Amino acid sequence: MKLYVVVRSDMSKAQQAVQAGHALAELLITKNISWKNGTLVYLALPNEKKLKAMYEKVPTRNKAKFEEPFWDNSMTAFAAYGRDVSDFLRKLPLL
Repeated sequence: MKLYVVVRSDMSKAQQAVQAGHALAELLITKNISWKNGTLVYLALPNEKKLKAMYEKVPTRNKAKFEEPFWDNSMTAFAAYGRDVSDFLRKLPLL
């Protein structure tokens, strides 16, 4: 099963990479996911508003967001895992 990470595209590539890593770690730690290092898909949304809206709609409980303390706890990325996630997120652009 694929694991998806969605990040904001209004950050630098380096920031996107770091925030994606935080979201992935948050999901694996808080949801106790046994992912086994399978397929990892990185997707992008243009800003925090769209990222928050998409996070609320993702059809799984196996999701986790990351809010960056350095940026006033703004949401920078989320990770999601589950059978319904692939169909739901497939229209988003790849990072």
